[in-house]
Amino acid sequence: MRATFYILTAALFCGCRATTDTVMREADRSGGDGAVRESFQSAIQETQVESPGATGSTRSPVHAGSDDATIQLVSAQDAVTKVAADEPDTDQPRTALPGKEVPDTAIPDSAQTDAAQTDAEQTDAEQTDAVSPDAYRNSQTGPGLMGDSAEALSVVLFEQVIASVHQSYPLVEAAFQERQVASGNLLSAWGEFDTKLKASSENGPLGYYETYRNSAGISTPLYQGGEVFGGYRNGGGDFQPWYKERETNDGGEFKAGVRVPLIRDRDIDARRAALWRSSYDQQIADPVIQASLVEFSFAAGLAYWKWVAAGQKYQLGREWLELAKNRNSAIERRVQLQDLDPPELVDNERAIAKREAKLADALREVQQAAVKLSLFLRDESGLPQVPEIDQIPGFPALRNPSSDQITFDIRQAAQNRPELTALDLQLQRLRVDYAEACNMTRPGLDAQIAGSQDVGQPTSSKRDKSEFELEAALFFDVPLERRKGRGKMQAVQAKIAQVTAKRRLVQDKVAAEVQSVYAGLIQTRLEALKARRAVELASRMADIERRKFEVGESDLLKVALREQYTIEAAEEEIAATYRHFVAVSEYAATMAVSRPSADLLPTDGGF
Repeated sequence: MRATFYILTAALFCGCRATTDTVMREADRSGGDGAVRESFQSAIQETQVESPGATGSTRSPVHAGSDDATIQLVSAQDAVTKVAADEPDTDQPRTALPGKEVPDTAIPDSAQTDAAQTDAEQTDAEQTDAVSPDAYRNSQTGPGLMGDSAEALSVVLFEQVIASVHQSYPLVEAAFQERQVASGNLLSAWGEFDTKLKASSENGPLGYYETYRNSAGISTPLYQGGEVFGGYRNGGGDFQPWYKERETNDGGEFKAGVRVPLIRDRDIDARRAALWRSSYDQQIADPVIQASLVEFSFAAGLAYWKWVAAGQKYQLGREWLELAKNRNSAIERRVQLQDLDPPELVDNERAIAKREAKLADALREVQQAAVKLSLFLRDESGLPQVPEIDQIPGFPALRNPSSDQITFDIRQAAQNRPELTALDLQLQRLRVDYAEACNMTRPGLDAQIAGSQDVGQPTSSKRDKSEFELEAALFFDVPLERRKGRGKMQAVQAKIAQVTAKRRLVQDKVAAEVQSVYAGLIQTRLEALKARRAVELASRMADIERRKFEVGESDLLKVALREQYTIEAAEEEIAATYRHFVAVSEYAATMAVSRPSADLLPTDGGF
């Protein structure tokens, strides 16, 4: 049986010197007699004479594209390995890539048994670390770059970054101070209606007329216009005859009155105009704060997705580097067995060095992206937190917006955008300015009523100051040219026209931004899907080329090219996915969502 097996094996391995030596040593080690060895050598010689490819080359003579010969070669190599190990034929293929069958290289003598065990361990490692389409997709959507280790840190989610921005980002606190500034200005405007206390003491102790006058009073402006006033005064001494009204009874004089505008300042005056402007400024602070929150959340989203993309690129480079390292040991054994030329090993080591350099560059990008993300990711005390590399999650499912929602989102954005809200409030503020300018052109007519009563001992025998006195007065003034009011009206009208035109442009811009962001969402999603398909096809071709290299039908240059195509396709997919989620962040900013989430838009569930 063994003689027949060796003859068939030699026929299939025609011209492969390394395999011939392997089988010859197996015949010697298995205790075969000389007749068996002689029949085996004869079969080899006959096969070499018949086979045109048997020229003494160390490479397998199986031609590329000969599928039947390839299958027979794989079966023969498995059979030789099983005979050498004295194991039954289990018909279980060894795998170096997930789902890919590759043959084992036979180890000819017992001195290399440990190498065979190492080969099996490295083959299992290749099965774990190699990048197939399914494995790569799992790495894209998995919990993190370091897997599900119990000691691994929890991944940083997008919602955590946004929450940190609202809670601890310094510029958010600065933005909220805008409301305090507006509130302070409003309170200051209310100060024009404060009750004022006035007091004076005017004395003339030297001179022909010695006079002593003291007074105190309050005045309170009215919100409807005008003011209420009241006070007390005391005047004594020897007054000039023409200033006898300054003299009071010994107890002094109490006086109170009210003054109200009848034409100018009746509906609006400088105090109320300043108050209303401050009120609108306070309302404008809210959309300003909202715009700042939207801007900061958008910047945080860009930093987050950049960090995730850099982490995925780093993971990709690490897996492909491991694949090249694992293949290096197998190439070393094949070079030792003279099944490959030494330059193949040098070329693979060159690929390892190149991938190590690329991985170092990817690590730099991850670290830099993490530092930039730390500006938005902060702890409870507000200190920046640089996330670890094993906290990087995969990209979530792609968003699948519906183009039917564009019209609704345009209306919704017009209602939510803080720029439009601020412009509307600014228009109302300008209308206050216009009303005040119109008020300046009107004539002033104020009515005043005041009553006074002296108390105490009369200062004259006529008791002319002891009676209750009531005064009624009208005060009139009018600017003849009215240039101040007309000039301000003209200026305010121009400003209203400017703001109105700007608002119309902003509204059109909002509609255009919504349409643009929808185009970006749809096209970047399609781009990411096509890029994933390219990764699958490139990975499949790389797997095929690696299998062909294992059975001697290809060389390392072709394998490296196929793997390079796969790496480039995978990097393009990461870039396309990153652009898709940048478009999602742009959508949130366009819709003025100050606290966006990763599931802001629906998904189709399959990607």
